[in-house]
Amino acid sequence: MKLLETRVYRGPSPYGFRPLVRMLLDLETLEQHPSDAIPGFVDQLLLAVPTLQEHGCSYGEAGGFVRRLRDGTWFGHIAEHMALELQCLAGTPVTYGKTRGVRGREGVYHVIVSFEEERVGLRACELSLQFLQSLLPEGFADKVPAFDFPAELDELARLAERVALGPSTRSIVDEARRRGIPTLRLNERSLVQLGWGVHQKRIQATITSQTSHIGVEIAQDKELTASLLARAGLPTPRHERAHSAEEAVAVAERIGFPVVVKPMDLSHGRGVALNLADGEAVKDGFEKAFELSNYVLVEKFCKGNDHRVLVIGDRVVAVAERVPGHVVGDGVATISQLVERVNADPRRGVGHEKMLTRIVIDHQATRLLALANFTLATVLPMGELFALRSTGNLSTGGTAVDRTDVIHPDNAQIAVRAAKVIGLDVAGIDIVCPDISQSLREKGGVIVEVNAAPGFRMHVAPTVGRGRNVAAPVIDLLFPKGAASRIPTAAITGTNGKTTTCRMVAHILKMSGKRVGLTTTDGIYVDGERVLQGDMTGPWSARVVLTDPTLEAAVLETARGGILREGLGWDRCDVGCVLNVSADHLGLRGIDTVEEMAFIKQLVVEVAHEEGTSVLNADDPLTRRMAARSEAKVMWFSRDPKDEFVRDHVQAGGLAAVIEKGVNGDMLTLYEGERHMPLIWTHLIPATLEGKAQFNVENALAAAAVAYALGVSLEHIRQGLRSFTTSFFHTPGRCNVFDEHPFRVIVDYGHNAAALKAMGELVRNMRKKRAIGVLSGAGDRRDEDLVELGKIAGGFFDVLYVKDDTNLRGRAPGEIGRLILAGAASAGMPEAQMRVEVDELTATRKALSEAEPLDLVVVFADDAASVWKEVIYFGKDRSHAVDAGRETSKRPESERA
Repeated sequence: MKLLETRVYRGPSPYGFRPLVRMLLDLETLEQHPSDAIPGFVDQLLLAVPTLQEHGCSYGEAGGFVRRLRDGTWFGHIAEHMALELQCLAGTPVTYGKTRGVRGREGVYHVIVSFEEERVGLRACELSLQFLQSLLPEGFADKVPAFDFPAELDELARLAERVALGPSTRSIVDEARRRGIPTLRLNERSLVQLGWGVHQKRIQATITSQTSHIGVEIAQDKELTASLLARAGLPTPRHERAHSAEEAVAVAERIGFPVVVKPMDLSHGRGVALNLADGEAVKDGFEKAFELSNYVLVEKFCKGNDHRVLVIGDRVVAVAERVPGHVVGDGVATISQLVERVNADPRRGVGHEKMLTRIVIDHQATRLLALANFTLATVLPMGELFALRSTGNLSTGGTAVDRTDVIHPDNAQIAVRAAKVIGLDVAGIDIVCPDISQSLREKGGVIVEVNAAPGFRMHVAPTVGRGRNVAAPVIDLLFPKGAASRIPTAAITGTNGKTTTCRMVAHILKMSGKRVGLTTTDGIYVDGERVLQGDMTGPWSARVVLTDPTLEAAVLETARGGILREGLGWDRCDVGCVLNVSADHLGLRGIDTVEEMAFIKQLVVEVAHEEGTSVLNADDPLTRRMAARSEAKVMWFSRDPKDEFVRDHVQAGGLAAVIEKGVNGDMLTLYEGERHMPLIWTHLIPATLEGKAQFNVENALAAAAVAYALGVSLEHIRQGLRSFTTSFFHTPGRCNVFDEHPFRVIVDYGHNAAALKAMGELVRNMRKKRAIGVLSGAGDRRDEDLVELGKIAGGFFDVLYVKDDTNLRGRAPGEIGRLILAGAASAGMPEAQMRVEVDELTATRKALSEAEPLDLVVVFADDAASVWKEVIYFGKDRSHAVDAGRETSKRPESERA
């Protein structure tokens, strides 16, 4: 096998709507050898990984995958299942995967594997290939190193422990996702954003963005916590701080043995020694605590069971009795063997990777063994329980018994008061008492700690009893009923018109009073100001906007490059809009036909949520087909008011935006069922150049539809379209017109056949004398695409300059121009009317110099800012010229094409 490519899709992609790894795998000679044709392979695989027998595969029931193996399946499919199972065994369970052959490439497959943690998913994919190759008998593959499956799996589990969200954070994230609240991990630890824009909240483990910093600081100081609780009349044990072992003994003698010695500022039971009955034990406990903290507390030991009471907001939501990590004798096995038996429980793992933690024989366990006159070789009698921990923390091997339903109301009230005294919205109150179902006021008991960022693991999956959804109250706290978590979001794609349409929509939203984030091919804009320059149409840019806490709406230009490279940067949008699909970027990244391109672009339609809207071009057969893929309602836009398809849609109560012909011009009109809403004459929209720029009429039509679908009022849509222009400020490089020379100049970014045809229509409508063009093409386009540009340009330009773009994308200097000129010649353009000038700015200057009064010069610019400067300063003193495109912020490496 040969791994040709690995790609990570962190958001929805053409391969699925969840985070995925895609391996492009060439089976080479193994294409001729399915699993049933390789002697002993299936048996070895199932012997090493028996849990594969649980996979249902296409049969939908346990054992289904084994049937496929026995009947014969190919190695890409086996690698998919193996990568999924490795992640499950490592503690990050996933189930979604698929394997599909690549069209026209025998033996080459897309192997798709979902992941919860990216690094774990990638490593699992690598290991799956290495492991499977190690099982192949001689003659079926090149010799590969021996594969130590247990060691590699253990290392993968440790990786998962390091990078995966802990059970507490994971439970909150999962609950948010169940409610449709978007989530985004902000670092490699537990900092997570919930929601977008101005509605976002944050959590770090179980600390929320509403948690008081002072409350957290108080909770970390056990002495101050106890003092404040006592001052409030809440039951706490007597305590004092000790600065030395001798002082600790003196304190213990004053408050009375037995005592507890613990660090004042640590959690998870680290350094805690309980039930110390004499001075030597206190000294030893102090030394161990002092190794971890400079501040040590000595407090009175209280007999009873250890309970964790979880308070969220104003109520107790869960209670767990914590039992220290222990073993139970059987009269045969040693304590060491019993520990191994306990740790073999599949629910136990390293650290927080699973719901229980393995017991480790450390200093505390050794101390408890010594106190009991036991060793690891001791054999406990049948049924005798021996605790290897002083505390019941799950992080040190303890277990939990759910007691939520039996807590006494007095005790619940005491716990809530304790959380309020400390100032925490989410708090774990540790209570020691004989019976949590009996009132502390009557039967005794004390609060020994109040914990900020309490762990949820013991409540979500207790060892005994019913699990509690304690994440739900956290989400209720952050997002009360009816509170928004998302900002209005529109994703717009298509072959041509994306940037202008996005800018129109953003401008309309701004006119409606929204603070808008916008991503485009020339940068990221926040409330109209460019904050990053470059092609910002990928997922990274979308996340920049959606994580901005000041934004109230987002308009995301979405290009096919980002979708193919990494997927989308969000899960769902309110409006998914596809403007058109035509022949551009074909032959790149495995996309060879316009139908395949349409499949890629329809992703924004598929992720529009069911209460949202898909805005589609009814005049384009490829976009029309996308309606079948939309869960959202569909709003059509069309330049043909007589289109029966659109009429039927409106008569059925649907949404549409159309151009209606009238004696006074063309009216942009919206329909919602029987509601007829004339909006604005197209010649009154400045961007249409008095209606002559039909491509901007179509862009305005789409923008109006998107804005209406986002809930913007008709008056604000009308105001936005009236005030939006094609000036360089509003739309740099998009049909920018300059009229201060004796001739007219248009600077545009058009770079494909459809865009050139649309510009040709505008040139015919606007020309008074000659039309002079300055043109190039993208070097990564097919030869026939570049020739086609020349054919189209030769049909409406009287003089044609060809140039090179800055990035030739693999072409030789001048090669692009020669292909374009060949096309122009085939369209009948005389050679005398063709000019070759490789440098873009030189070509622009020469075209301007050649222009006569009333001529029209059209420059298809690569560096629009520099070309625009050439145009506006042509024939003038440039000593005070300012670079219109100068920016200090640069585009991130991850976004470069």
